[in-house]
Amino acid sequence: MQADQSRPVYVIGHKNPDTDSVCSAIGYADLKRRLTGGDYRAVRCGHLNDETKFVLSRFGVKPPEYVKDIRIQVMDMDIKRLPGASPMLSLKNAWKVMHDAQVVTLCITEGSTLKGLITLGDIVDSYMDTDDSGILALAHTPYTNIIETLEGTLLTGDEKGTVEGGKVVVSQVGAAGVSAGDIVIIPDGTEDAGECLKAGASCLITCSGTRPDDEVRNLASEKKVRIIETKYDAFSVSKMIDQAIPVVYFMKSQDLVTFRMTDYVDDVRPVMAQAHHRYFPVLDEKGDYVGMISRRNLLGAKRKQVILMDHNEKNQAVTGIESASILEIIDHHRLSAVETVSPVFFRNQPLGSASTIVYLMYKEAHVEVKPDIAGLLCAAILSDTLIYKSPTCTDTDIQCGNELAHIAGIMQDEFAREMFKAGSDFEHKSGEELLKRDFKKFTIEGYSVGISQVNAMMKEEIMIAENKAGDSIKGFMNSEKLDMAFMMITLIPSESSRVIWTGECAREVLKTGFQTDIKDDDTDVLLNGIVSRKQQFLPAIVEGISAISQAT
Repeated sequence: MQADQSRPVYVIGHKNPDTDSVCSAIGYADLKRRLTGGDYRAVRCGHLNDETKFVLSRFGVKPPEYVKDIRIQVMDMDIKRLPGASPMLSLKNAWKVMHDAQVVTLCITEGSTLKGLITLGDIVDSYMDTDDSGILALAHTPYTNIIETLEGTLLTGDEKGTVEGGKVVVSQVGAAGVSAGDIVIIPDGTEDAGECLKAGASCLITCSGTRPDDEVRNLASEKKVRIIETKYDAFSVSKMIDQAIPVVYFMKSQDLVTFRMTDYVDDVRPVMAQAHHRYFPVLDEKGDYVGMISRRNLLGAKRKQVILMDHNEKNQAVTGIESASILEIIDHHRLSAVETVSPVFFRNQPLGSASTIVYLMYKEAHVEVKPDIAGLLCAAILSDTLIYKSPTCTDTDIQCGNELAHIAGIMQDEFAREMFKAGSDFEHKSGEELLKRDFKKFTIEGYSVGISQVNAMMKEEIMIAENKAGDSIKGFMNSEKLDMAFMMITLIPSESSRVIWTGECAREVLKTGFQTDIKDDDTDVLLNGIVSRKQQFLPAIVEGISAISQAT
């Protein structure tokens, strides 16, 4: 599947990310950007462990953004980017904006702050329900709105200011019916204009293009009365003048239904279904107005584009992966691939690290690896292969690690000791934190199995991790909804792992899978030569579960 270059592509590792899943994602996103010019973003779906934090800090690379859920969000919809309207915009102009934009809702803003919204129905209601001749004053209608609505010309007075009192009247003989502060519509002829001024009118509107004589205009100027000349006749003016009312008077400002750019479509859909209006304002993370969406936009919402790194199992993937468009999978584990809507680029090689694959792809594309990226990829290879001691390690891993170390300018043994030391500070971690540090969930013959692993350089660290994790593993199994849980505490120098477990069948699975004697009162077992979860521990667990399943 080809990427849509107009939208970002998220390159993401597995849940509870280790150094390899994070660094391979960063490296591959860099390669894809340089090859395509597209917006490829390395992200993570879990918290960084201390080892990975050390590596990123060591090479001056910013941690990837945390993405908890990859489901479709409002930001993935086709948002109507219609600018917000001023609260003082006239009803007439509001209708024109809606007509031109082919919408029935207009969002009202002050700066970038949403103040309310007005619909086409609100404007229609304003015409049908308004019979108060004093409404222009109640709405504090700007005189600029009146001039613009009537396509008039201001002959005297200041165009600034708002209507603060009086009513709208059509002049009759003399100044009959005119009171102080009134806005007076003068029909054809202007013989009554002077009398209206004397009666205290605040504004005169002369119709059909007629213009008062100099005497009336001078008197109006003295009294600071506005005279507006318009081409429309008195009947038209009397119908049109209410269109000058500012939208703030009719807009809805309470209990607005709004959505954030980060809201998930699954959550938006039922809210829209219960609302009576068609368009809904969208706000950004700061609460500023962005645009509008409608129910119709739900149909065009685009799935997020994703590249999976260092895993291919659904239960290890970011939440909501079933809603994403998976473009590629780069991995070095067993196949239990997630389902995809379309064919994808899938590269799976039996190597010790996903970062080795990424580096090979740099070389195949003839793209030079930058020193900081080289450092990350080398660190990931050292981490996943346990400094080349893991049985998963291949000659290719060693060769790539050596080349990357040269580019990054690091001594591998010294750097690896510092890296693993940073990651084995178990004293200040809770048992649950240790269990989550490098945790993967597998489905094996109907059983939900969790396997955690931490690495240590000293025997004292083994005891600390075992005691803390042992107190928490049963609660951890329940919270993760597992049938059995195992934790490998791997001592790198001795190439061995201390294993603790919980779950009804876990002890029997270990005994059968590793052909080792475990007493009923044992709470842990030492497995010499077992350091790889992928190549050694998991296959034995699969074998043990299979034997139990066949026996029952």
